[in-house]
Amino acid sequence: MPIGKIVHSVNEVYLELSNLSSNLKRYGSKGGGALVIFIGYVKGVVEGKKVYSLKYEAYEPYASKKLEEIALDEVSRNSVLDVAIYHLVGELKPGDPAVYIAVYAVSRHEAFDTARRVLERIKKEVPIFKLEKREDGEFWVVGDGRRLKRELSQS
Repeated sequence: MPIGKIVHSVNEVYLELSNLSSNLKRYGSKGGGALVIFIGYVKGVVEGKKVYSLKYEAYEPYASKKLEEIALDEVSRNSVLDVAIYHLVGELKPGDPAVYIAVYAVSRHEAFDTARRVLERIKKEVPIFKLEKREDGEFWVVGDGRRLKRELSQS
Protein backbone atom coordinates (compact mmCIF):
# COMPACT_ATOMS: atom_id res chain seq x y z
CA MET A 1 0.00 0.00 0.00
CA PRO A 2 1.59 3.32 -1.08
CA ILE A 3 2.44 5.70 1.73
CA GLY A 4 3.86 9.20 2.03
CA LYS A 5 4.46 10.66 5.46
CA ILE A 6 6.19 13.47 7.34
CA VAL A 7 7.80 12.04 10.48
CA HIS A 8 9.45 13.59 13.51
CA SER A 9 11.92 10.91 14.53
CA VAL A 10 14.05 8.20 12.99
CA ASN A 11 12.37 5.68 15.31
CA GLU A 12 9.06 6.26 13.52
CA VAL A 13 10.76 5.46 10.21
CA TYR A 14 12.48 2.32 11.53
CA LEU A 15 9.17 0.99 12.82
CA GLU A 16 7.56 1.58 9.42
CA LEU A 17 10.50 0.11 7.48
CA SER A 18 10.50 -3.05 9.59
CA ASN A 19 7.11 -3.81 8.03
CA LEU A 20 8.59 -3.68 4.53
CA SER A 21 10.37 -7.01 4.86
CA SER A 22 7.10 -8.74 5.68
CA ASN A 23 5.79 -7.68 2.27
CA LEU A 24 8.61 -9.27 0.26
CA LYS A 25 6.92 -12.66 -0.13
CA ARG A 26 3.59 -11.06 -0.98
CA TYR A 27 5.15 -8.97 -3.75
CA GLY A 28 7.27 -11.87 -4.97
CA SER A 29 4.12 -13.84 -5.68
CA LYS A 30 2.85 -10.86 -7.72
CA GLY A 31 5.94 -10.80 -9.94
CA GLY A 32 8.06 -8.49 -7.81
CA GLY A 33 11.78 -8.92 -8.29
CA ALA A 34 13.36 -5.85 -6.71
CA LEU A 35 13.25 -3.67 -3.63
CA VAL A 36 15.28 -0.47 -3.72
CA ILE A 37 15.69 1.62 -0.57
CA PHE A 38 17.19 5.09 -0.83
CA ILE A 39 18.25 7.01 2.28
CA GLY A 40 19.23 10.66 1.91
CA TYR A 41 21.53 12.13 4.57
CA VAL A 42 22.42 15.65 5.67
CA LYS A 43 25.74 16.64 4.10
CA GLY A 44 28.58 17.82 6.36
CA VAL A 45 30.23 20.01 3.73
CA VAL A 46 28.52 22.04 1.00
CA GLU A 47 30.33 24.30 -1.46
CA GLY A 48 33.49 23.72 0.60
CA LYS A 49 31.87 25.05 3.79
CA LYS A 50 31.19 23.14 7.00
CA VAL A 51 27.49 22.50 7.65
CA TYR A 52 26.31 22.64 11.28
CA SER A 53 22.69 21.65 10.73
CA LEU A 54 19.83 21.52 8.27
CA LYS A 55 16.41 22.48 9.58
CA TYR A 56 13.43 20.98 7.75
CA GLU A 57 9.94 22.44 8.10
CA ALA A 58 6.88 21.06 6.33
CA TYR A 59 3.63 22.78 5.49
CA GLU A 60 1.23 20.24 6.97
CA PRO A 61 -1.05 18.50 6.30
CA TYR A 62 -0.42 19.37 2.66
CA ALA A 63 3.15 18.00 2.63
CA SER A 64 2.06 14.52 3.77
CA LYS A 65 -0.81 14.55 1.28
CA LYS A 66 1.59 15.46 -1.52
CA LEU A 67 4.03 12.68 -0.51
CA GLU A 68 1.18 10.19 -0.55
CA GLU A 69 -0.01 11.51 -3.92
CA ILE A 70 3.48 10.96 -5.38
CA ALA A 71 3.56 7.40 -3.99
CA LEU A 72 0.10 6.61 -5.41
CA ASP A 73 0.97 8.09 -8.79
CA GLU A 74 4.17 6.06 -9.06
CA VAL A 75 2.36 2.84 -8.10
CA SER A 76 -0.08 3.45 -10.94
CA ARG A 77 2.73 2.51 -13.32
CA ASN A 78 2.47 -1.10 -14.48
CA SER A 79 5.66 -2.57 -13.06
CA VAL A 80 5.76 -0.65 -9.74
CA LEU A 81 4.12 -2.63 -6.93
CA ASP A 82 4.56 -0.32 -3.95
CA VAL A 83 6.21 2.93 -2.85
CA ALA A 84 6.86 4.22 0.67
CA ILE A 85 8.19 7.73 1.37
CA TYR A 86 9.17 9.10 4.79
CA HIS A 87 10.63 12.58 5.26
CA LEU A 88 11.91 13.82 8.60
CA VAL A 89 11.40 17.34 9.88
CA GLY A 90 13.20 19.29 12.59
CA GLU A 91 16.82 20.25 13.01
CA LEU A 92 19.13 17.53 11.72
CA LYS A 93 22.91 17.29 11.96
CA PRO A 94 25.38 16.13 9.29
CA GLY A 95 25.10 12.38 8.88
CA ASP A 96 21.49 12.27 10.07
CA PRO A 97 19.07 10.60 7.66
CA ALA A 98 16.46 12.98 6.23
CA VAL A 99 14.46 11.05 3.63
CA TYR A 100 13.66 7.39 3.05
CA ILE A 101 12.23 6.05 -0.20
CA ALA A 102 11.38 2.36 -0.70
CA VAL A 103 10.24 1.02 -4.08
CA TYR A 104 9.03 -2.52 -4.85
CA ALA A 105 8.97 -3.25 -8.57
CA VAL A 106 8.98 -6.06 -11.09
CA SER A 107 12.56 -5.25 -12.17
CA ARG A 108 15.59 -3.60 -10.62
CA HIS A 109 15.69 -1.09 -13.48
CA GLU A 110 12.15 0.09 -12.75
CA ALA A 111 12.82 0.14 -8.98
CA PHE A 112 15.96 2.31 -9.33
CA ASP A 113 14.35 4.60 -11.92
CA THR A 114 11.26 5.04 -9.75
CA ALA A 115 13.27 5.81 -6.61
CA ARG A 116 15.24 8.46 -8.52
CA ARG A 117 12.04 9.95 -9.97
CA VAL A 118 10.35 10.03 -6.53
CA LEU A 119 13.31 11.91 -5.02
CA GLU A 120 13.25 14.53 -7.78
CA ARG A 121 9.48 14.93 -7.39
CA ILE A 122 9.84 15.43 -3.61
CA LYS A 123 12.35 18.22 -4.19
CA LYS A 124 10.10 19.99 -6.69
CA GLU A 125 6.53 19.28 -5.52
CA VAL A 126 6.42 18.92 -1.73
CA PRO A 127 6.32 22.05 0.49
CA ILE A 128 9.28 21.17 2.70
CA PHE A 129 11.49 24.11 3.56
CA LYS A 130 15.20 23.73 4.36
CA LEU A 131 17.38 26.16 6.28
CA GLU A 132 21.06 25.23 6.11
CA LYS A 133 23.24 26.59 8.92
CA ARG A 134 26.93 26.57 8.03
CA GLU A 135 30.18 28.31 8.82
CA ASP A 136 29.58 31.14 6.33
CA GLY A 137 25.98 31.89 7.31
CA GLU A 138 22.47 30.56 6.90
CA PHE A 139 20.98 29.60 3.55
CA TRP A 140 17.50 28.64 2.35
CA VAL A 141 17.87 25.61 0.09
CA VAL A 142 15.44 25.84 -2.82
CA GLY A 143 14.46 22.91 -5.03
CA ASP A 144 17.45 20.92 -6.10
CA GLY A 145 20.31 22.71 -4.40
CA ARG A 146 19.97 26.42 -5.16
CA ARG A 147 20.96 28.37 -2.04
CA LEU A 148 19.74 31.82 -1.02
CA LYS A 149 21.58 33.55 1.79
CA ARG A 150 19.34 34.35 4.73
CA GLU A 151 19.76 37.96 5.72
CA LEU A 152 19.44 38.31 9.47
CA SER A 153 17.91 41.61 10.56
CA GLN A 154 19.80 43.59 13.15
CA SER A 155 17.38 44.90 15.72
